Amino acid sequence: MAVDLLELSSEQIIPELTPQVLEETAAVYQRVRHIIPEIEWPVHAPYIAAIRKLKLERKAIILAHNYQTPEIYHGVADLTGDSLALAREATKADAEVIVMCGVHFMAETAKLMNASKTVLIPDLEAGCSLAAAIKAEDVRQLRSQFPGVPVVTYVNTSAEVKAESDICCTSANALAVVESLDSDRVIFLPDEFLGRYVASRTKKEIILWKGHCEVHEKFTANDLRAYRENFDGIVILAHPECPPDVLAEADYVGSTAGMIQEVAEHRPRRVLMVTECSMSDNVAVEFPEIEFIRPCNLCPHMKLITLPKILDSLRSMKHVVEVDPTIAGRAREAVRRMLELNPKKAR
Repeated sequence: MAVDLLELSSEQIIPELTPQVLEETAAVYQRVRHIIPEIEWPVHAPYIAAIRKLKLERKAIILAHNYQTPEIYHGVADLTGDSLALAREATKADAEVIVMCGVHFMAETAKLMNASKTVLIPDLEAGCSLAAAIKAEDVRQLRSQFPGVPVVTYVNTSAEVKAESDICCTSANALAVVESLDSDRVIFLPDEFLGRYVASRTKKEIILWKGHCEVHEKFTANDLRAYRENFDGIVILAHPECPPDVLAEADYVGSTAGMIQEVAEHRPRRVLMVTECSMSDNVAVEFPEIEFIRPCNLCPHMKLITLPKILDSLRSMKHVVEVDPTIAGRAREAVRRMLELNPKKAR
């Protein structure tokens, strides 16, 4: 007898492993078989099959950030990438519902750019240390302290903070955004290390805030030197949210998208991606011939998103993400200004 997933309660949704499920997910497993052990696949496969069925019924699209685990990233996601790329691509999709497999500020950004669509996040506790590092009141105080100085805000912030800003940026285009402003001084929020990296590449004075990513700030230059000593010929790619001494030791510094492109273009024999651990897993699926050395610093917030929670989110239509209309317009404008720059693709 057929079972309608929409009629079941959360407690009843424990998908079964059947021959049909294995058949439906066989192609997915072929892609990830050297990343996900065979013994684990029977746990993931029923959820992947159920989510794929239910998202069609809901007319939903699933967005997965680069830091999501492989069973989500390769198993159920329709669009993958960094937070802003996901939100932009979602505007082109013929979908009524967006499920953001990422953290809360990403879901907010998706809602800002897709105001007419329902945006869900599977776990409301999926936060971000950078977003938590600054509040709208802090931005207003900085404006008072530095009158007339434009404010550039990293997308890793709340909608309230974006609304107090002049323009947003990503790790890929931060330098281009700063250079676009007609000012010799710029307030850059909230990531101190990304701001220092931008400051090292511009003549403008950068006023910084002491926000840090709890994953990237853990890496040290000594860690990287140890990897070089232990792994011959290793190529080290670092995210600019890492401390300056780490970036100085790296062979390449860039955004998550930039790292992927660097690997695709140069195909090094052995790679260390100095960023959240799951990204290496996800990229390794595309480049099985490359040895990825995994530092395995995990984001505890990203890891709150799981296949069971995604399934429950779709079934129960939770948790709906809304942005206060009194701030949504201003926050959207800060994002729009960045998009209209359309700078040459930064890496």
